[in-house]
Formats: sequence, structure tokens, C-alpha cells
Amino acid sequence: MPSPPVRIEVVRPRSAADKRWLAELWARAWGGDVMVSRGQIHRLQDAEAFLAIGDGAYLGAATFILEDEACELLSLNSLTEGMGVGTRLLQAVEHAAEQAGARYVTLITSNDNLKAMRFYLRRGYRFHAVHVGAIDEARKQKPSIPLVGLECIPLHDEIELRKVWST
Repeated sequence: MPSPPVRIEVVRPRSAADKRWLAELWARAWGGDVMVSRGQIHRLQDAEAFLAIGDGAYLGAATFILEDEACELLSLNSLTEGMGVGTRLLQAVEHAAEQAGARYVTLITSNDNLKAMRFYLRRGYRFHAVHVGAIDEARKQKPSIPLVGLECIPLHDEIELRKVWST
């Protein structure tokens, strides 16, 4: 008999344990609490966040920055596939952005992350720009960025995707 589906709750970090787990996730997934995108340095403590929790366990997180009419999704991590964790987190960010008056959500992924591109394109995002050599430049600020990424694809370029809901 199949197990019942896990109820996923998406919440803002509320406790010291939530914030500690988020910092550990960034350290594991992103090499620390600093991310570089489009030449800008972003720090975890400056980002807003959502956590996905199910059956008392952390299932994923999303971090983002709201500025004027824009929302930049800095990270989206799902620790399990096929449960809708990433989609729920993305919907929460989009809703928060809309409520804050943002006209769009933009995000950066690396040129090797075909899986992420497919995920976002299926959810209404479109290619907005290719920043040629941006990862090579970011590596100067954050040397821990690897030279080679997924499927042995050399990391060089940032791919910017955007979802616009009002013009």
C-alpha cells in the first residue's frame, strides 16, 4: 500500500534552528552565505526566504530579494524530487513578489543547468539574457565557483530567465 503524500507547508524562517538550517543549506549547495549574480554580491542575511517543511523535516528553501518592481530569485533548493517542493516554493516567491508590487521575477542559472532551465520554462519563465563570461568574472570574487559543472559542462555564462505578469 503506497504511503500517503507528505503535506508540504511553506513558511518564512521563524526560529534560530530554521535560520541555522538555511545557512547550512547555502554552505552545502552554494559554497557559503555569499552568492554572485550579474556582478552583484548577495549575502544570505540580506535575502528573504521561504522554507518547505513536511512531516517535521526540511524539504527545501528559496531565497530572494525584492527591489522596487523586481524580484530576484537567488536560490531554489528542493531536497526531494517529484513532490512539488520546488513548485510550491517558487509559487510562494511569486506571490510575495506580486504582493510587494513587483512586476516580474528574474533569476540566474549557470549555462550547465539544463534541468533548472527546463523547470523554470515549464512554469512560465522565458529566456531574458545570456551574460557571456559572467561566471568567469564572478569566480574572481568567489573563487569557490567550480570550473566545470553538471554533465562536465564548463561553467562560463549566466542564463537569465524572467517571468513577467504585468507590463
